[in-house]
Amino acid sequence: MYTADVWTRLLGFLWRENDIAGKRVRRTAVIGTVEQYPTKDLAQAAVNGLRMCINEDRNRQREQRIPVADLVDHYIQTELAEEADWHSHATRIVYREFLKRGIRPRWADLDIRDVRTVVVERWLRQMHRVDGAPLANATRAKIRSLMSVLFNHAIRYEWLGERIPLRLSARARSAKTFRRCWSRLRFRVFCCN
Repeated sequence: MYTADVWTRLLGFLWRENDIAGKRVRRTAVIGTVEQYPTKDLAQAAVNGLRMCINEDRNRQREQRIPVADLVDHYIQTELAEEADWHSHATRIVYREFLKRGIRPRWADLDIRDVRTVVVERWLRQMHRVDGAPLANATRAKIRSLMSVLFNHAIRYEWLGERIPLRLSARARSAKTFRRCWSRLRFRVFCCN
C-alpha cells in the first residue's frame, strides 16, 4: 500500500467500462510518478499504450481512426518494455530512438490506414542527420524495417488489414533478388570446386 505523500506524486489513468453483467465499472491504473513524467506530453504518451489496450475491441472497427502515434506508443509499451525479452537491450534502445526521433514526429497524426508506400520511400530518401548530412543507406534500411515491424504489430492486434505499406517497397524487393542471386552464385562456387 502507498503512503499519503506517495499518492500525491503518482500519475493515474481513470476509465469506465462494462463488466460481464453489463454494469458500468470504474477502473484505474497507476502510470508512474511525477518524476518519471514531468510534462503533460510525456504522461500522455505513456497513457496512449494503455489506452490502446483498453480500446482494443473498438480499434478493430474499420471506421475507428488509429493515429500512428498511438500505434508507436502501444508498440513501445508492449514490445519494447523491460519485461519483454524477445529484443536485446541494445535493440530496444535503438528502436525507441528511431521511433522517437524519426517515425513519430513525421507520422504521428496520420491514420495507420493512410500511410502509403511511395510517401514513406520519399521520406526515407529525404532524411538527414542532425548535422545535415544524408543518412547512411543502412540506417534508412533499419528505419524502413522498423516501420514494417510496426505495421506487422498493427496487423497482429487486428487494427489493420493485410496491407503493409512497406511490403510493396521497390528497395525491399531488390534486396531479396540480390540475396537470391548471391546464394545461387555461392552454390555454384561450392559445387564446382
